[in-house]
Formats: sequence, structure tokens, C-alpha cells
Amino acid sequence: MNEIGRPQEFQPGIDGLDEGGLFFVYRFTADGLRTDEVDKAAWTWRSYIISDIRARHAIADEPALPATVKEAFLSRGSGCQIDLEDGWLFGDMPDFRHDYSEEARGLGHFRFAFSETMLIGARKQPLDSVERVRKQIEARSRAFKSPAELIEAVLGQSLDGMTVELAGLADELDGVEDRIVCDAWHNERQALVDIRRKLVFIHRQMATLLNLFRHLDHAHRHDLRPEIADMLARLSHRFHALSHDGEQIQARARLLQDELMAKLTAQSNQLLYVLSVMTAVLLPMTIISSLFGMNVGGVPLLENPTGFWIVAAASFASAALVYYVVRRMGRNF
Repeated sequence: MNEIGRPQEFQPGIDGLDEGGLFFVYRFTADGLRTDEVDKAAWTWRSYIISDIRARHAIADEPALPATVKEAFLSRGSGCQIDLEDGWLFGDMPDFRHDYSEEARGLGHFRFAFSETMLIGARKQPLDSVERVRKQIEARSRAFKSPAELIEAVLGQSLDGMTVELAGLADELDGVEDRIVCDAWHNERQALVDIRRKLVFIHRQMATLLNLFRHLDHAHRHDLRPEIADMLARLSHRFHALSHDGEQIQARARLLQDELMAKLTAQSNQLLYVLSVMTAVLLPMTIISSLFGMNVGGVPLLENPTGFWIVAAASFASAALVYYVVRRMGRNF
């Protein structure tokens, strides 16, 4: 490998690869093994960094690609899609971003198109699933007899990553649930919001992809080669299973959020009840102190040396009576 992560065989000036904006090229024999000999290659995988203007020009000038496929590759936006055009299966699939400290951060998109003898891939940044498959090819630990097998491996790695992400979110929900049950829930509201936001995002991606696979099956069922149809069926089954798992975790998150909101509502009601009782208890004392605090003539007990104690006793007695009545009413309701 050279200093920027390209396979050593693709140095500048060889096959014009750098000049064409390619990130890497792999050639495979009919047995699915990587080969460096062009005459022994049964099919080729070419991967582009789509943010490189040279890569965009190379894709735009590729004579084998149909115009619709080129348009999908060069579109500015990123949205999930999969379709068939003139024997080329092409699409745009989500994948976790990859950095070279072995951590996946955020979500990117992998664009691809393949025929029987060529696979073209494009991405804006390193992607975790593509990097894992590339390492298998570099180590020659796995054979890919066709572009369809390699695409299935990439998408399978992406699904594995989403499965791990869902499992992590489920573990977080377990912790939140334990704390809610143990009444240590006061700091869990934001955690639940973050978990639900991630779940909604992943589930939306899965639902979109599942619909795309169903549309492809309905629209091009008779145009797909048997091996492609089998690959799509396997991937569709995995997408459906993952979508179902996401729905179950979402349902748990909603139930926990409802339970947390019920506890917050009960706590708020308790505080409001206490404030109401205090207001009712202090109301008679406030009225009495206001009446006797008037700066006018004829105030009762003004000249009586025990007037203060009489008024205080009356205030406390009225407060006690109100407290007793409010408590009885609270028990009845």
C-alpha cells in the first residue's frame, strides 16, 4: 500500500488510473480470485471518489454506462435508489462512514452499477462496508466470482453495521428501562429522545430500501438474471428482518417514553397539589392580616394588649381548618 491507501499496483502513471480519478481498481479471475494480469481478468471493480472532478469526467465519458446510470452517479443529492437499465443494476445505498482509526461515524452513501463483466462504485468519503470488503480482497481471503457477489457482500456488511447499531440502541434502552423501573429516571428524557431520533432515522432508511427492492422485483422480475434475482431476494429478506427489529425497538422506545411522561406528569401533579394546598392554607391568614393591617380607624383589638395573639390564633386555626378540608377533599378525589 502507498501512503494514501491505494493498492501499490496503482501508482501514478500506471494504466492512467490517477489521471482518471480512480481510487482503486481490482481485477478478478473466473474463480473470483484477485489477479494483477489484465488478460486473465473475467471482471473488474473500479471505485471512484465522486467528489473528484476527474472521477466525474471519467464516469461521464464511460461508453458502457447508459445515460440514466451516469445521471444517477453524477447527481448532486444523495437518496436511496435501486433500478435496472439496459442490463446494468445500479443504485445508491446508505453505509456508515469509515475513518482509518477503525471507527464508523455518521452515514454516507455508496453508488454502484454493475453488469456481468464490470462493477463501478463511487462514494464521497471512505465507507465502512466498502473498506471491509476491500481488505478481504487485499488479503485474498474471499473470492468474488461476479460483481453481484461483491455487491451483496458490501450491502451485507452495511446491514451488519446497522444490526450492530440497533443492538447498541437496544442495550441503551435496557439501561434506560432499568433506571425508570428503579425510579432513577430524572435524567433519562434526553437519552430517550436521542435513541428515538437514531431509531427513526435507521428505520426510515430500512423502510425506503425495502420498498425499493419490492419495486425492483415487481417492475423487472422477468428482466433479472437468476443469480441477481436470488441476490436481491436474500438482501430483501435481510432488510425486512432488520426493519422488523427496528420497529420492535421503536415500540419499546415509545412505551418507555410514554411511561417516562406519565411519571413526569405525576410528579408535576404532585407539585401542583402541594402548591394548591399551600395557597389554600395561607389564604385565610392572608385575608386576616390584610384586614387587620388596614390603616383606618375602628380596627378591632387595636387597644387590646393581647390582640396580636388573638388574631394569630384565629389565623392558625383557620389555616388548620382549611388544611383539614383540603386533605379530605384530596382523598375523596
